[in-house]
Amino acid sequence: MNDIPKKGRQKAVAIRYEAGEDRAPRVTAKGQGILAQRIIELAQEHRIHIHEDPDLVTMLAKLDVPAEIPEELYRAVAEVLAFVYRLNQTMKS
Repeated sequence: MNDIPKKGRQKAVAIRYEAGEDRAPRVTAKGQGILAQRIIELAQEHRIHIHEDPDLVTMLAKLDVPAEIPEELYRAVAEVLAFVYRLNQTMKS
């Protein structure tokens, strides 16, 4: 039995995009509760940026793994990826 209400459970979605290899970003993992915590832990262990956007997570969590991101979400995902690329460049300098 779990005392945590479903509405309050933490969610996480991992995405991947390799320019020149992928047509569009795709969902590589998703989960809530303990699975979400594990996804976040793995990202932290591998120094992968974690971006918090509950609305975007809710939309991405509806997709199957390894589904491509639908066009309706391109702009939101592109903004996150652009931020991550800039962050990575800053850290390399």
